[in-house]
Amino acid sequence: MTGAELTEHVEGIVHEETQVGDDGLDLTLAAVHEIETPGRVDFGGGELDAASTTPRGTEKRNAEDDYGWWRLEAGQYLVEFNERVDADEPLVLQTRAELRERGAFHPTLFVREVERVPLSIPSGGILLKENARISTLLAPP
Repeated sequence: MTGAELTEHVEGIVHEETQVGDDGLDLTLAAVHEIETPGRVDFGGGELDAASTTPRGTEKRNAEDDYGWWRLEAGQYLVEFNERVDADEPLVLQTRAELRERGAFHPTLFVREVERVPLSIPSGGILLKENARISTLLAPP
């Protein structure tokens, strides 16, 4: 499946010309959430509880900028994408090389839908701009 064919399974693409590649479709960053209190996972699911999170705000470098930046310190965050995925068969979601080469990453996932994804930030931190392409959606091998 080509990147163009993947668009059939994705809504909310920010800029198709930039996001669609030969083999994949890049997903863009919409929101970053900081984990405040721990969630719970038990054996039977009766005590399952979500972690509480707080959305992180962005800062504009210049007042006339259209988009702001997240300044993330080392740690774990949950991120949301602008795009919504709806596929019958699992697709592969992986970290873009541009993010990974700066020390940040998320797990590779097989998805039919994409909810919040955990994002690991390196000890030096990272700056991420609103709508940054951080992940790539691919057809399974």
